Amino acid sequence: MSHLFSLIFLLVIPGICGQTWKVEYSNLNKCALKGSETFLSGSYTYPNNLNVTKTFWTRNPHYSKQTLDLYYDPHYKDRVMYYLGKYQTFSLKLSNVADEDEGMYCFRILTNVEHQRYLGMPGIKLKVTELRVEIPHEVIEGNSAVLFCKTTCSFTDRTKYTWFRNRKFFSESVRTNELLLQSVSSDDTGKYSCAVTHEQHLQSPTVTLTVRYPPKKTSVSISGSGEIILGNSVTLTCSCDSNPPAWIYTWFQENETSAVGSGQSFSALQSGFFYCVAQNEFGSQRSAAVPVTVTVTVEANSSTLIVVISAAVLASVILMVAIALFIRRKRKRVSPSEEQNNRGSQHNGEFILSQIESPEGAYMTLDPKSRCADYDTLQNMKRSCSNTDDPESQDPTYYNIDN
Repeated sequence: MSHLFSLIFLLVIPGICGQTWKVEYSNLNKCALKGSETFLSGSYTYPNNLNVTKTFWTRNPHYSKQTLDLYYDPHYKDRVMYYLGKYQTFSLKLSNVADEDEGMYCFRILTNVEHQRYLGMPGIKLKVTELRVEIPHEVIEGNSAVLFCKTTCSFTDRTKYTWFRNRKFFSESVRTNELLLQSVSSDDTGKYSCAVTHEQHLQSPTVTLTVRYPPKKTSVSISGSGEIILGNSVTLTCSCDSNPPAWIYTWFQENETSAVGSGQSFSALQSGFFYCVAQNEFGSQRSAAVPVTVTVTVEANSSTLIVVISAAVLASVILMVAIALFIRRKRKRVSPSEEQNNRGSQHNGEFILSQIESPEGAYMTLDPKSRCADYDTLQNMKRSCSNTDDPESQDPTYYNIDN
């Protein structure tokens, strides 16, 4: 590194000729990272007949004003350290650099002669900066991208940069503030930051790199087991990884050319293998086919059958009981005289006695050809029967048909 020399201020001291003052700084422009630690350094010479009694640093000095030692400046309290080395070298260590520290820093020399003192002007111009990452607005997958670690001033040529993604170490570049990403993929999406290698704790704010890519990892999920009880449906859901998100979802049944549905969810009503196709502006991808089965479970069918049979048997029993009760009540309401009248009928002037119930419950028929010649009417027959002295014969229900 070449050394830049400060202005050499030549004083002509009465009685001493050929002796000069000189202050030489290592770098007249210094760029320091906010929050970091920086060093300012140089060397000096002075007339041989003088003795140096004190040296210190001052900021933004003015010839018309008294210079102030930084060591005693409240703004720099506990943040400055002076070092003097061999061969009249000097340096200043400034810690925890702040924005307010920007300015010109000069080296001041005092001697044993009150009016023989020296101020190295112009001094080192200190600029304070912060890191920031500049990235493309967006990158399409497969293209390359360059990320820059920017500052408002330049560091030395020996400065190295370290890159981070999602706050984890990503890459280290030598003597460059650029990071080249070749053939960007979706995996490169993330939050990037940079830092000066020897000050890695002072990372820049993160900036998100956006990568645009077509759908990936397209898959179908099923709500339930994939078995449909007859009459119901099963819901299929299509999902994928894409940027921007897929906005078109199309559903197909295996071995069918026409779509069977659209939308991220689909209700299947029949058996088959179904798959979806997800699409955005950068491309599309289809999922694997998933099986859907329409079935009626054995447990459900048996239960239904048992319920139906039980209901039929119960209805039959109730009907039989109702019929039996109706017949029984009907028989109780019919009187003996009504029953007797219902057993006879007159047809073509001839009396026919039919369905006479015997005590044993059998029925007998009186043939008109074998009836008694003296009785041609039912009334005469009743009178003849009433003349008998047999008490049983007085009951119209009982009579002798052997005569």
